[in-house]
Amino acid sequence: MKRTLGVCYYPEHWPESRWATDAAMMRDAGLTWVRIGEFAWSRLEPAPGELRLDWLARAIDVLRGAGLRVVLGTPSATPPRWMLDRHPDMLAVDAEGRPRRFGSRRHYCFSHEGYRAEAARMAGVLAERFADVVDAWQTDNEYGCHDTTVSYSDTALRAFRLWLAERYGTVEALNEAWGNVFWSMDYDSFDQIDLPNLTVTEPNPAHAMAFRRFSSDQVARWNAAQVAAIRTHSDAPISHNYMGRVTEFDHFATGRQMEIATWDSYPMGFLLDRVPEGDTLAYLRQGDPDFQAFHHDLYRAVGMGRWWVMEQQPGPVNWAPHNPAPLPGIVRLWAWEAFAHGAEAVCFFRWRQAAHAQERFHAGLLRADAAPAPGLAEARAVAAELSEAPEVEQAQAPVALVFDYASQWAWEVQPQGAGFDHFALTFALYRALRHLGVSVDVLPPDAASLDGYALTLVPGVLALSDPLRAAIEAAEGLVLTGPRTAVTTPEMATPETLGPEVPGLEAQAVLVETLPPGAERPLERGGAIRLWLEHLEGTATVVERCADGTPALVRSGRRLHLAGWPDAVAAERILGDLLREAGVEPRPLPEGLRLRRAGAAEYAFNYAAEPREWAGRTLPPAGVLRL
Repeated sequence: MKRTLGVCYYPEHWPESRWATDAAMMRDAGLTWVRIGEFAWSRLEPAPGELRLDWLARAIDVLRGAGLRVVLGTPSATPPRWMLDRHPDMLAVDAEGRPRRFGSRRHYCFSHEGYRAEAARMAGVLAERFADVVDAWQTDNEYGCHDTTVSYSDTALRAFRLWLAERYGTVEALNEAWGNVFWSMDYDSFDQIDLPNLTVTEPNPAHAMAFRRFSSDQVARWNAAQVAAIRTHSDAPISHNYMGRVTEFDHFATGRQMEIATWDSYPMGFLLDRVPEGDTLAYLRQGDPDFQAFHHDLYRAVGMGRWWVMEQQPGPVNWAPHNPAPLPGIVRLWAWEAFAHGAEAVCFFRWRQAAHAQERFHAGLLRADAAPAPGLAEARAVAAELSEAPEVEQAQAPVALVFDYASQWAWEVQPQGAGFDHFALTFALYRALRHLGVSVDVLPPDAASLDGYALTLVPGVLALSDPLRAAIEAAEGLVLTGPRTAVTTPEMATPETLGPEVPGLEAQAVLVETLPPGAERPLERGGAIRLWLEHLEGTATVVERCADGTPALVRSGRRLHLAGWPDAVAAERILGDLLREAGVEPRPLPEGLRLRRAGAAEYAFNYAAEPREWAGRTLPPAGVLRL
């Protein structure tokens, strides 16, 4: 499939006389896609029922007339002020009981049926009017951004009680599943159950986990309503633009409703805001060498093979604690790395820097005065290279890594030790594999097959789904589980077997301890265990021990289990040994250099601020090499 570039554009922000000039400049820069409309509700419907779509029709005509293709976003992330007058109870409420007020964006509760219907109505209005001239759709914008997935509103409470009744059937079954005999927490009816906030101490973890599952389901239900409204009129592909390290809802659940997954990649903003243990000084102007790649692989899985970058940072952002300018050439690198991981399109945010409001310091491809910004030259360079370069092929990676949103919720609900985080654990192992020069596929927690993978990692997964359990049983490659995999039931209880309940693994965790910083347990072969340590018993063979003799890595045949969270030294050593056993030769890389296999080709990317040598070639800072 041909790889393309695009941009996000806001015609409602600029005089109509400027639109044709912008469209011609986009075309001349080698751009193909233009996303519009996702924040325009107040201009599309300034009063209830007063639709004003002609300006949008003219903007689409101008863009298409220049040979550009249009992605139209539904505008539900920014409901207009009159919507709040119509539905005053639609606001989300935070855990402290405070409403998320009007004056910014994403000020709605996913459980509000009235606003859900309004949003689906507008999606249908746009699809009916523009089905013939829109090439792809985007639902809403950045679900979960600004901590907006979970709401403690009265609307959410009512919906949660209905969800519980449907899930458990009877309140007696709920009491049994949640272990409510503890602390006399039994309920007599579903109407007695409150939301798990403002309790004296921590709420029942089963209650909190159920609420997190419910909140995720509400996002999926919300998205499904808009998808259905669009599909009534249009068969163009539908997407949603996810964010980096936003884990409050199950992206796989929404991804299955649509044809394409997209995500918004802001490498430098994320480095200073979201990367676990990132080196902010060495990569201040480049972004973390592994964070973007992890999300590329994650969203390829969410999109079941089809994915884009819908928003690519082209210059300084406005929302991180500090906002430096990108290293020259790094915007080009980010685009090529996305293509090497299988992206169909990379779209820059935004075309022209805003002159007003919250994002006026967020750079675009043009400055606020419409003069070219530095990112435009790099976008042009990528466009020229795409026209000359061979197509980027895709192939299955030798290693798979399972990521599970529910496990992230579970370990937030009951971490047992400060710092235990499913995303951070998974990302740490992903980083170790990248340091070893290995390409990785991310898999969902219900993956039904591990065929073709020499090694599969299943770290910190709450409980194994039936499909994944069967896949592990059938896997011919090595499977490494743990730490904290399958030692808890989906209802946040301890299994009767104590776990880890991994097929074929002859071990159980009889004791768990968590370790504060400075109390790491050294391993006999180097490195250490940190944060979490399971004391295992059973007939599984001990492969590695802590210096005090405690088993740290055990195996039964081709199934292995890590009893603790390895530090970077231990992770690279352990994974290097397993890769060699599995027939995949690790290639430790110079600091800042990363590789990605794409079919018969391999790409090298230099995130370092200094040149790096690889395969007899010198890569300058921000250099890209196709091998």
